[in-house]
Order: sequence, then structure tokens, then C-alpha cells
Amino acid sequence: MQTINSIKEMQTFSNREMGEGKTIALVPTMGFFHPGHLSLMEEGRRRGDFLVVSIFVNPTQFGAGEDYEDYPRDMERDQKLAEETGVDVIFTPPVDEMYPSDYQTCVNVEEVTRNLCGISRPAHFRGVTTVVCKLFSIVKPSFAIFGEKDFQQLVAIRQMVSDLNIDVKIVGMPIYREEDGLALSSRNKYLTPDERKAALCLFRSLMRAKELFRQGERKTEEILSEVMSIIKAEQLAEIDYVKICDVKTLKDIEQINQETVLALAAKIGKTRLIDNIILNPSDCI
Repeated sequence: MQTINSIKEMQTFSNREMGEGKTIALVPTMGFFHPGHLSLMEEGRRRGDFLVVSIFVNPTQFGAGEDYEDYPRDMERDQKLAEETGVDVIFTPPVDEMYPSDYQTCVNVEEVTRNLCGISRPAHFRGVTTVVCKLFSIVKPSFAIFGEKDFQQLVAIRQMVSDLNIDVKIVGMPIYREEDGLALSSRNKYLTPDERKAALCLFRSLMRAKELFRQGERKTEEILSEVMSIIKAEQLAEIDYVKICDVKTLKDIEQINQETVLALAAKIGKTRLIDNIILNPSDCI
């Protein structure tokens, strides 16, 4: 496994391998790997001749007062896990190369980023789509693998790729959960034991929504009310949003007549967590 730190060296590697007819799979990450990350890498390993994993804690997707400086980092551990998973290249560009002092360009995907996390984090997705676009330009992957836990991010990146005619296939992978249902996240490290237990209210609420849906409930108001009541019953939880949206436009809907996503965000103590499930009427036929 190679570790590449410079943009020029990464581009040279990619150009050489592409010139020999090889395909590259990319897994963009901010590091501090957990089994969910490793599952993305395993999918990338299956799809490409070469697997590149980027590790870059992107400052432009963090808002004021968020946890950029405190975001968990452990490069030595990440390198070991990546090598064991079969990664060919770890790409770790420095911030001042990705965003030099005269940097002026951003990629803004407008409509699908307005709702959900875009309400409380208005600049977040502009930072995400900008850095992902840059990574695509540098690494030149044929495939890019993302987790469905960050569902709005996945939708925004697919929209960007379509709008800008970027020649890369975006692959979404299912949410990786602990045995008790908690969605894996690097930020779970922030949770105290009591908060970790309290965070399970998110999964319980989603499972209750799925149960109601399977029983025939199609009014989003009824499902959302039940979900919020479960979360609000947990004293350590503070809801940011709970919404049911069209899976492509991410606009709120009132009646579930097509495939939808039930997405939520909540603070458990000081830690902001997100989660989601898909509700699709065709699954109940």
C-alpha cells in the first residue's frame, strides 16, 4: 500500500494506471475508520483494479462552532486498517494544497441541499460537493463509494455528477449498524456511556416508523408524530429535524405513494447524529 500526500503525485499515479487501461475505485473519507468505512472499501476493492481511499478532514464543510478541530483523527490506525482491507493507495492531501491562499471556486448543488441538514448547516453541502468534485478531478475514479447513512450527501453528489457530466459511477452502500442498531459514525466516539444508551432512541423510532408503515400507515404526519414522541421521551436527545422526503428531490411529502426516505438528525448530549430508513410502498406488496 502506498501513501500519497501530494495532488500532483496522485494525478500522476491515476494517469499512469488509466493509461494502462486500469480502473480506479475511490472511497472518500475523513478518516478515523470504523467497520462501515471498511465495508465501503471492500466494495471498492471488488469494483476497481486499484482502490484509493482519501483521508481529508475537509474544513469547508464545517460551520462556525462545529467540531473541525476536535474531529477524531488517527492516521497510524487508519493506515493499518486500510492495508488489511486491501487498499492500494491512501491519499492524504494537506489543506493548503486543497485550498491554497488564492482559492476561489465552489460547487453548489442547490435544490436537494436546501432541506434536512441544509436548514441548520447551510454551508455544509457546498463544502462537501466542492471537495468531492476536487477529489474526482485528482483521483479520476471510475467508481466512487459512499455510505447511505449520509443520505442527503449521496443525493447531492449524484446530482452534481449528473449536472456536471462527471464520468464516475456513484455507488451507495447500506448503513452499517452496531448489533443494537446504532448507526456507525466516527462521532460516536464523543458519546458517554449514558449518551450511547440514549442514542438508541433514534433507531427505535425508525423501527417504529417501519412498523407503522408495514401496517398500512401512509400519512407522513402520523408516522412523524410517533417518531418524534419516541425521541422526545429521551431526556438526553434534542431533535434537529425528522422528515419524510422524496428520495430524489428530498422535498417533504404528505402522503407516501412512492419511495421515500425518513431522515432524522438529533443531538445526544453535545453530539449531533443522523440516521435514516427507506419507506417504499412496493416493498409491502
